[in-house]
Amino acid sequence: MKRRMLAVMVLGLVFTAVGVPAWAHHSFAAAYDTSKSFTVKGTITLVRLTNPHSWFFVDVTDAATGKVTKWAFEAGTPSGMIRNGFKSSELKAGTVVTIEGRPAKDPTQNAGMLVTLTTAEGKAYKMFGPQENAAR
Repeated sequence: MKRRMLAVMVLGLVFTAVGVPAWAHHSFAAAYDTSKSFTVKGTITLVRLTNPHSWFFVDVTDAATGKVTKWAFEAGTPSGMIRNGFKSSELKAGTVVTIEGRPAKDPTQNAGMLVTLTTAEGKAYKMFGPQENAAR
């Protein structure tokens, strides 16, 4: 009886340990309104290629007021971005970019999910390339 109880407890701990990482990783739809789209033009201040997702930080200047607003765009994994053609050496602080994104569900955040980032020279980086879209 004690052996059976111990086995049940061990299995319970194993299932809990396996389930927590899967539960912790959210889908983009949990944080962003994937039914809406918006575009901003700004200057890269920081590119952070870290797991689980990359981040692009951009200063956007309002044409009418001159006020600068800081924006953060969540993107794919670093390896996924690289597979889709992203080269971190090409996007340094000060690079002017246009970003198409999906807005955060919380409108008080200046944040979005990156869909496409395009440089002033016309080089475009997509969060999801053909390989990743095919897998969805």
